[in-house]
Amino acid sequence: MPLPKAELHLHIEGTLEPELAFELAARNGVTLPYASTEELRRAYLFTDLQSFLDLYYGLMAVLRTEQDFADLADAYLARAAEQGVRHAEIFFDPQAHMARGVSMETVVGGLSRALATSEERFGISTLLIMCFLRDQSAESAMETLKAAEPYLNRITGVGLDSAEVGHPPAKFREVYEEAGRLGLRKVAHAGEEGPPAYITEALDVLKVERIDHGLTAMRDPAVVERLVRDQIPLTLCPLSNVRLRAIDILEEHPLREMMAAGLLCTVNSDDPSYFGGYVGDTFHAVQEALGLDHEALRTLARNSFRASFLEDDEERRARYLAEVEAYTFD
Repeated sequence: MPLPKAELHLHIEGTLEPELAFELAARNGVTLPYASTEELRRAYLFTDLQSFLDLYYGLMAVLRTEQDFADLADAYLARAAEQGVRHAEIFFDPQAHMARGVSMETVVGGLSRALATSEERFGISTLLIMCFLRDQSAESAMETLKAAEPYLNRITGVGLDSAEVGHPPAKFREVYEEAGRLGLRKVAHAGEEGPPAYITEALDVLKVERIDHGLTAMRDPAVVERLVRDQIPLTLCPLSNVRLRAIDILEEHPLREMMAAGLLCTVNSDDPSYFGGYVGDTFHAVQEALGLDHEALRTLARNSFRASFLEDDEERRARYLAEVEAYTFD
């Protein structure tokens, strides 16, 4: 039985495994530029962020119908359940789909249909977070938020993802202000490739409650001090950091130092089908690479529920935390 945990940094499009990609391609009459699932899996061995993004957005062509998005979510939930996930806050990228002629209604409809019964079927409670693509315009983000308004009863928050460098958080000030007026929770990718100043900007300008990644925070003691003081959660993705060359090898990841500094760290999988592991795999990998003991793993699991957006269901959060405290390691 795996350690109970929440996953707070997971792009549903990044859970598309080669086998499902080929299944959906056949269903929808899409021809993939790969002869087999094995050839496609070899293509997952990209070398940098841009080559990853090219593959990532290219494969989205197979996602066309509500059923496709429901199947994608179900496949993730089944794997997540096996890895001890009890609660998942799931990102999706509507702009990438709307640009292909797939409507917001189709995307949200398919995802929310799967998530609506995730607890009964998989034992996982879920929330949905809509991300804006930061390499697109602020106007496009605002149009996306407007398109989502009819579906906000199924969307908990907004996020900001894709290529970070050259696209500072302040670019999206107005859309985040509007999201706040609509009652949405706010997170943003910051400090993955970008400087620590992007983390500060996300907090001050976008008023985010959580920092997705935050890896570069350790370069600036003042940023670390602030994150520790305010206990701003960081949703770290160590396997992603290695695959996208933010760090060279997992043994050099600063997770241990970040935890020692008092940062509220969580460990997540990001885009697991592309980065070599789901969240349970990630816990195991950092344990091995960084020599984390069982109590450090328990702290990471505890942090994941503390950092979650479960304020509307504190009874559930308390139940999950009790599961973490009661867990016995083999």
